[in-house]
Amino acid sequence: MVQEAVIKSNTYIKLSIQVRLDGLSFCALNCADTGHDIIWYKRTSFSKEHNPVKLLEKIEEEFKNESHLRDPVDEVIVLFSNELYSIVPSRYFKEEDASTYLKFNTKILKTDVVAHDNISNIDLVNVYIPYTNITNFFFDKFGEFEFKHNVSVFIQEIMDLTNNGDFIYLNNYNGYYDLVVLRNNKLLLSNTFNYTTPEDFIYYLLFTAEQLKMDPDTLKLILLGNIEKESPLFEITYTYIKNVDFFNPQLNISEGEYNNKNYMSEEFILLKSLGCE
Repeated sequence: MVQEAVIKSNTYIKLSIQVRLDGLSFCALNCADTGHDIIWYKRTSFSKEHNPVKLLEKIEEEFKNESHLRDPVDEVIVLFSNELYSIVPSRYFKEEDASTYLKFNTKILKTDVVAHDNISNIDLVNVYIPYTNITNFFFDKFGEFEFKHNVSVFIQEIMDLTNNGDFIYLNNYNGYYDLVVLRNNKLLLSNTFNYTTPEDFIYYLLFTAEQLKMDPDTLKLILLGNIEKESPLFEITYTYIKNVDFFNPQLNISEGEYNNKNYMSEEFILLKSLGCE
């Protein structure tokens, strides 16, 4: 899906690139005007997950074949969406020991570089592993650019809302989802789960609720990302959890093809990472 637009003289173009092992998403937004025109958007899904070496080959193909990626931009932000992260309270975080926060749940190679995001205003740090070969590629293409972990943006935006009671926010992708769990606007857990079947999907969700002593009859589940009410994933979820709703993002996007609830829910993290609000 690509939307062409005439770029006005009053422009400040930000490009957001989401890197997943099973796909890529691109969004170029004009942040100079109050309407925030989406200049270009593209989402590419692969038939299977790739390792970082093969993933880089896919990115190189996109840059070779997609003319929009050769257009000038003012800022670039890259989001890494993977399970190689750990959330740490700021008071316990020491940058020189960053790898120790990951070694119990992530296999760290000698060539891996450990990065971290400070999650503003809530005294949390997300420690994670970006793909070094891919950051090097983007540096060669764009020079200086910013990168973050996908979950860092997700937590930040959800924590900025008022959530009294037990809330679970589930951002679904193809074959995995990011989960952010809150109790009275305090973060209890953030994790990423891979699944193959709807039964896997609901198992991890219910297991998380059980471990955190949340009642499925009273907790509130908010869905966003790649999930629809007519899908088997929603059907099995609603069998066990009745307080289910779809996230209703409030984004300042100009009228047009992308100014709709479904698109803004599916690409909420990609759009919010641009920081044009």
